[in-house]
Amino acid sequence: MYELYIKRQINDYYFCSFGLNFYKLLLINIPDSMITYSEQTRILVAVDCIIFGFDGEQLKILLIKRGFEPAKDQWSLMGGFVEANENLYGAAERILYQLTGLKDLYLEQLKAYGSPERDPIARTISVAYFALIDINKYKTQISDRYHAEWFLINDAPSLIFDHDIMVEEAKKRIRYKAALHPILFELLPKKFTIPQLQNLYEQVYNTKIDNRNFIRKVNSTDLLIKLTEKDKSNSKRGAFYYTLDKNKYKAKFQSFLNFIPNPEHLISM
Repeated sequence: MYELYIKRQINDYYFCSFGLNFYKLLLINIPDSMITYSEQTRILVAVDCIIFGFDGEQLKILLIKRGFEPAKDQWSLMGGFVEANENLYGAAERILYQLTGLKDLYLEQLKAYGSPERDPIARTISVAYFALIDINKYKTQISDRYHAEWFLINDAPSLIFDHDIMVEEAKKRIRYKAALHPILFELLPKKFTIPQLQNLYEQVYNTKIDNRNFIRKVNSTDLLIKLTEKDKSNSKRGAFYYTLDKNKYKAKFQSFLNFIPNPEHLISM
């Protein structure tokens, strides 16, 4: 009976023996880099997606219940592992689509989370992304397969691992960027009312904004186009619809600072 076994590996050589006969020495060209890599700790890479949505009245976050151990049946962000043939952004898009049915969203990378104890099963680094959506626009896209559920942003349950930290840091990033760029308009329909816009900013910044002062600031930016159509769902008089003038925005992007109460505190944090 012939038995093949490896007795010893030294650098670039494998010593092989067939049965009782010591065969020959095989020289195998193994790059030094491969030897170096083989000595390193294997670490898993995952992505987690934080999905914020606005339904015209309330700011919300989309969560699912984890389907496996550890922390099975506990609330979680949408997450999964990066596959060998995809980049980080591609993994985020794939996982988001698989778990929710959502695609073609505004996705931005937040940061990486690499605490050694963040996952009790294996050493895992997670790269977090956040997405902003108009809930009414995408509600027919959301899949029921994993029972994704919307929660009011201030009433969301505690999440697994370090997901609560991810959510809080995503909020801070959005507050900062919203003072400089029109990312919150991703949460609004193409046409919207001033009360809707004010309500959204109040919820994102968790503060009350004086109505007359907000309207004055909106008008001073000259970044919105007033439409002739009105929303009369809340009153007979109605509220005019507006849309963002993207051409003017590109030339006057700092005007978004006017929307924010005490923006100097936000920028310096």
